[in-house]
Amino acid sequence: MSERVVTVILGGGRGSRLYPLTAHRAKPAVPLAGKYRLIDIPVSNAINSGYRHVYVLTQFNSASLNRHVARAYQFDIFSSGFVEVLAAEQTDASGDWYQGTADAVRKQIHHFDLDHYDHVLILSGDHLYRMDYREMVARHEAAGADVTVATIPVERQACEGLGIMGVDAEGRVRSFREKPKATDDIRAMQVPPELAGQWGLGDRRYLASMGVYVFSRRALRHGLSLPDALDFGRDILPAMVETHRVVAHRFDAYWEDIGTIDAFFRANLALCQENPPFRFWDEDAPIYTGRRFLPASKLLHAQVENSIISEGCIIHGARLDRCVVGLRTRLHPGVVAREAVIMGADFYENDARRAANAAAGLPNAGIGPNTIVERVIIDKNARIGANCVLRGAPDRPDQRGPGWVIQEGIIVVEKNAVIPDGTVI
Repeated sequence: MSERVVTVILGGGRGSRLYPLTAHRAKPAVPLAGKYRLIDIPVSNAINSGYRHVYVLTQFNSASLNRHVARAYQFDIFSSGFVEVLAAEQTDASGDWYQGTADAVRKQIHHFDLDHYDHVLILSGDHLYRMDYREMVARHEAAGADVTVATIPVERQACEGLGIMGVDAEGRVRSFREKPKATDDIRAMQVPPELAGQWGLGDRRYLASMGVYVFSRRALRHGLSLPDALDFGRDILPAMVETHRVVAHRFDAYWEDIGTIDAFFRANLALCQENPPFRFWDEDAPIYTGRRFLPASKLLHAQVENSIISEGCIIHGARLDRCVVGLRTRLHPGVVAREAVIMGADFYENDARRAANAAAGLPNAGIGPNTIVERVIIDKNARIGANCVLRGAPDRPDQRGPGWVIQEGIIVVEKNAVIPDGTVI
């Protein structure tokens, strides 16, 4: 059965809502939780579901994504499995960029519209959740559906910014509303009382699309043939609700869309809780990533509370509280970090390199002595000097400076940025 399902992961466009984390990489390649990348979530869910024919569709800054996928997801020679990146390309049929989620699939469908696949599983590349897609495919087949949409129950105030579906008592989708405003009257889209009771929804009487779809091949071809249909949520699903059998699959566990700086920041820090809403260590459904040969992290005279520390770090005389610390991070004496996502580095600097840095007046990679960072995201390979103060706050206005931005009250230090000694932001 698993061989009859092909998985397509949508890498998204420019990722402007996650800028500047997407300035040098595709959105699915953004680091997550210290040692992972966003792409690892849907790929791992697919693998754990037994679905090992996976395509990732992307078009912007895809080099690091290609490299990560090639290194992390290698199946043995006795398996037909693969994870392959399909970047936007010029062909005889088309020479332009992807214009939306559906257009991306349309331009690449010749790779997977094949007779040995019955269903196409379409996933978003910027969500954090753990899901067994086999249950969704089983629901799809049992309902005789053309399209099945994974949904999560939400209260009315959470509907804005999400695609909301109205269903009948059998869970068949009868209406679809993309991102209703807070002032819109959508009471008619509430889950029917009998189904709400069966599902135990309580006050969560609306079903939001998770951006996870199962299409039968014929239904997908029909949807992509619709004129001017560029996006699944905005164009294809509302149209197909009228002409095809579209059903909802209820998912009632942790799910977070981390497509914005604020959501990314909150999702990372939530992992630092004693009982986090999402656990990467589930032995029955692990989250996979690239293999690295790094030493264990070293803590010297450090004070660490409620934090995650990845491999290969040297934390010397620093104080950390609610921090996610990425690979090869180096923190010097006197550093104070609170509510910080520190992505680490792609390399180590040896003694000779650090001496060269000193001669050039360049801070070493990492965070220098006696620097305070609070409510910050520090991208990879950043060099933050000594005696700096980087302190975000929810009420700080958006702002931009050399090598950093403030967005949603969070200071984001850009990849490869240099923050000189004594800088105050």
